[in-house]
Amino acid sequence: MLDTDIENNLALAGVCQAAALVQQLARRGSADNEALEASLSSILVTDPDTPQQVFGQLNNLKTGYTTLAAQLSDKQATKDTELTRYIASILGLERKLARKPKAMNELGERISHVQRQLAHVDFQNPQIVASLASIYSDIISPLAPRIQVAGNPDYLGQPATQHKVRALLLAGVRAAVMWRQMGGKRRNILFKRKHILNSAVKALRLIN
Repeated sequence: MLDTDIENNLALAGVCQAAALVQQLARRGSADNEALEASLSSILVTDPDTPQQVFGQLNNLKTGYTTLAAQLSDKQATKDTELTRYIASILGLERKLARKPKAMNELGERISHVQRQLAHVDFQNPQIVASLASIYSDIISPLAPRIQVAGNPDYLGQPATQHKVRALLLAGVRAAVMWRQMGGKRRNILFKRKHILNSAVKALRLIN
């Protein structure tokens, strides 16, 4: 059983992980494979028994917790303004999505369709990532101005990388929905920074 503090902010680590993986892909054309798979798989876990079940083992969120702890640290040097922008954009998209019940219903239907696809193809199949990317493009992206992903144009120009980036942004929004369901609010990041930071440090101790 997970500590309540860790459990309540687990999904915020999921948002941070999606943002960090987008940055990795954009800058170097690849990303931590285990973290990537955990984030993308989380989109398809729609009826979990516990919050942790969405991401599997806690150590699947190591990238997310490391990012969260660095972003909330007192040390200015550990903060990354690009990651802050991605995280804020993902949280903003979730707020817009929450106000559109029709988009929420469509999102649920499209995710169910991908779950059905998994009966015929393996999760690693590029078709699955492409399907998740198209859900982001069709339903989430039109809700707000496009998130400008900065990085190496050689990598960002590759369709496979574009699909992974969009699928990860969808994973980030899914985690943001979950965080809000567990009582998370954007203002908590400001007013409960120390509390969230302590929960991230606690989680990293368990992981390491």
